[in-house]
Amino acid sequence: MVYIINRRGALKLGASAAAIMAAGHANAQAIPKADVAAPKLPIEKGASLRLIRPAKFVEPDEVIFRANSAKFAKEFGVDVKVDLVGWEDITQQTAVSANTGAGPDVIIGWAESPHIYADKVLELSDIAEYLGKKYGGWQFLGEKYGKKAKTNNWIGLPMGGSGGPLVYRKSAVKEAGFDKIPSDHAGFLKLCQQLKKINKPAGFALGNAVGDANGFANWMLWSHGAQLVDEEGKVTLNSKETLNALKYVKELYPNFIPGTMSWNDISNNRAYASKELFLTSNGVSLYFSLKNDPATKEVADDTEHAELVRGVAASAPMSATVLNGMVLKHTKFPNAAKAYLAFMMEAEQYDPWLTGCLGYWSHPLKAYDKSKVWESDPKIAIYRNTMDNRYWTGYKGPITQAAGTVQAEYIMVQMFASVASGQATPEAAAKEAERRAKRYYR
Repeated sequence: MVYIINRRGALKLGASAAAIMAAGHANAQAIPKADVAAPKLPIEKGASLRLIRPAKFVEPDEVIFRANSAKFAKEFGVDVKVDLVGWEDITQQTAVSANTGAGPDVIIGWAESPHIYADKVLELSDIAEYLGKKYGGWQFLGEKYGKKAKTNNWIGLPMGGSGGPLVYRKSAVKEAGFDKIPSDHAGFLKLCQQLKKINKPAGFALGNAVGDANGFANWMLWSHGAQLVDEEGKVTLNSKETLNALKYVKELYPNFIPGTMSWNDISNNRAYASKELFLTSNGVSLYFSLKNDPATKEVADDTEHAELVRGVAASAPMSATVLNGMVLKHTKFPNAAKAYLAFMMEAEQYDPWLTGCLGYWSHPLKAYDKSKVWESDPKIAIYRNTMDNRYWTGYKGPITQAAGTVQAEYIMVQMFASVASGQATPEAAAKEAERRAKRYYR
């Protein structure tokens, strides 16, 4: 969906959206702010901006994002054209734009995008350091994905992250004989086996799903003590820990709802809402949609969230699906582009967006811990610290073009899928995945 926001035009909001914005503006006053001077970014004469970003998963994401963009257009005299792109498509569009030197001025893409195209983007240290000083500093993943590896130079501006904890029907888990989600692999396997027996199965994406499938594959690796690379970036995927993870998924997969091999990022939402699926992992979008639809209120009331099974991990073995803003070097209006990104992160714009989305894109700046959204519903409290998780793309090594490409190519997802489907042994799958990864880590 493309929309053009003219600096002279007015954006008409629906009654509910207007109410969200009004409440959000009032709540934004509670966000703690330091008295810090903004960087001087004189807007270029005749500036206009074109932006692409992933399509919404919850309606207020788009509505409030549009409203904030319209506010920027009016205040700064800059027309803004925004194109909402499918989750699976934005990676390709980002590649085309970066490699041809044409297209959008600003891309709010995925976490790894600025690192894949580090030589194609402008440094953003001025606005990132300003925002960090004003809003209490950056959460771990905000800084990790913002800075170029082994430097203090910001090449991305993380705007929020969608976490993927376990989402489950508490009545089904109780019927399966469990009071809570087990924290160990053996217990979790037993739970999934029991859920299948009572015809209330679990399910996790094993198709090429940007958020859900990569999240599942990473969870399985990290919770077994495995990783793609070591601290120096040497590929270590073919390890005994990875083999343990693959063997575990081979046992786990037969208990899944049918069809997970072809799931995309919306598939488990639909299956859960239609009462076909009773345990999965997902962002707050699933609960948001259930809660706001009278037809699924019963499911929402029965829904709970839990941390991903840790296994041998020292902390929750999860990262986040991160929106990362970047400014392409080919832009004719770099000051306008940077001013736009900074403007969208200011409390007057950001807190209404965060609140309206029920925390779907969890905040990267520490001051937003104080957002009232995190007190609005105890069931979403688990998403509050999403951007402070201690795992990242290419863990344990630096975030580089290679790390982002391996993620974008679904190498680890396809490794697990090949074993779960019986197309490869754990040994063969790990060897092949490591071979593929090494093509990018040179």
